[in-house]
Amino acid sequence: MRVVKEAEERRNEILDVAERLFVGKGFDHTSIADILEEVGIARGTLYYHFKSKEEIMDAMIHRITKKLVGQAKVIADQKEQPVLQRLTMMMKALNVNDELGHEIMEQVHKPQNALMHQKMQEELLAGVNPLITALIEEGVAQGICDTSYPAEVAEMTLLYSNTVFDSMVEHREEERDRKIFAFIYNLERLLGMKQGSLQEVILSIFQTDFQ
Repeated sequence: MRVVKEAEERRNEILDVAERLFVGKGFDHTSIADILEEVGIARGTLYYHFKSKEEIMDAMIHRITKKLVGQAKVIADQKEQPVLQRLTMMMKALNVNDELGHEIMEQVHKPQNALMHQKMQEELLAGVNPLITALIEEGVAQGICDTSYPAEVAEMTLLYSNTVFDSMVEHREEERDRKIFAFIYNLERLLGMKQGSLQEVILSIFQTDFQ
């Protein structure tokens, strides 16, 4: 058991150092040699844990995704909060807004890292979809919405938002606003809700874009 613990600690140490370097220098300008020097280990030790710089990035994505899903679950479990408020808080918690997050998102959006991007989406979907499904089911039970397909609505919502809003910064303001309002309109229809009932909730998620 002691050996396993030491191996896990070393792996996390490598990830922690790589994170700092990726934020400070950028992924492309950080070399394996930079990581080795900062951690103070031999190349063979690093390769025991990670076969390449890309594999280190892959592990970071897994670690960040796990953390985001954990944060979302904490919010989903706050039953004393209204359903729509928890949904808003959960979606905000899934936004990656620190320097490391931006560096990682920049990397996963590159064409050569399409598989990495796909893996990140799949991990988020697997972790968050059940949480949003449960919230929709609560909403149905409370008469807030009306759908026979809560899991499918959750899946479609996540897939669409991950695909379209991932690259929101690339849209012109008019195009961005149209996509947001179209998203609200169609989500209300999927959930069987009165038109306009989700506008305040969803717009608050994008509030930084409207400031």
